[in-house]
Amino acid sequence: MQAWRVHRNGEPGEVMSLEETDRPTPGDGQVLVRVAAANVNFPDALLCRGQYQVRPPLPFTPGVEVCGTTEDGRRVLATPALPYGGFAEYVVADEAALLPAPDALDDAEAAALHIGYQTGWFGLHRRARLQAGETLLVHAAGGVGSAAVQLGKAAGATVIGVVGGPEKAAVARGLGCDLVIDRRGEDIVGAVKEATGGRGADVVYDPVGGDAYAKSVKCIAFEGRVLVVGFASGNIPAPALNHALVKNYAIVGLHWGLYNTKDPAAVRACHDELTKLATQGIVKPLVSERVAMAGAAEAVQRVADGTSTGRIVVLPGGAR
Repeated sequence: MQAWRVHRNGEPGEVMSLEETDRPTPGDGQVLVRVAAANVNFPDALLCRGQYQVRPPLPFTPGVEVCGTTEDGRRVLATPALPYGGFAEYVVADEAALLPAPDALDDAEAAALHIGYQTGWFGLHRRARLQAGETLLVHAAGGVGSAAVQLGKAAGATVIGVVGGPEKAAVARGLGCDLVIDRRGEDIVGAVKEATGGRGADVVYDPVGGDAYAKSVKCIAFEGRVLVVGFASGNIPAPALNHALVKNYAIVGLHWGLYNTKDPAAVRACHDELTKLATQGIVKPLVSERVAMAGAAEAVQRVADGTSTGRIVVLPGGAR
């Protein structure tokens, strides 16, 4: 089979190479999945760089979420068992963690419904306890935050999206943001305070870190919650806890992967809810590009560089 492999750590465009290799062999409790679509995520870039919390042995194949078909014909969503990641024609995955792919979505859309939407749902509902009528501020709202935008609107929140550039601003508006702030030319803090009558945002969804976090705590509401999801900027902020104390807000972390081991039933219940929302047309993954297998390395690099808009999905073949 064909698979993209990484033999040394570095930038995705430099270290990913397309090779012929053997199909992976399932272990106990695992199944073989033929990949129809593999969604590109920022963790794929971190895996290539050797900066992810999981460091598979070299060589490995990146790709952390796929939609595919099992040998007995089931169409499923899976998180491949590294080092055999999703940018390949076949992967192995734990049987217990497989989720049925929603019929309302094609393969590329289904592949993108998994980690990003699970992260958004658990973050907004389990960790930040977002309520109808509250204001949600989403950073990177044109791409990685797109799931949080849709889920925030579904929950009845007013959603403010922060993006970089006019193209991403147009995408964020199309997703349903009530207000879009272009961080390249607008004052995030001033715009949020003006939009909320000086109150600030009740919940902040931050997959960026760095300056995004610094701006967020300057416009957080009384009893607000800053949801720490990731550090796409590469800058991990050091929170000033005295500031959290005097302004009376909470800093809340989310590592979605822990739910797979700590509370797998909650993951399945979340997927059932997401499937219902997808069937009703309330949420729909924003797939901006569908690229052939040969384009995977370049796609991961663009996600790493922050130049992509929406989700990029690699199609090894057979996607519908």
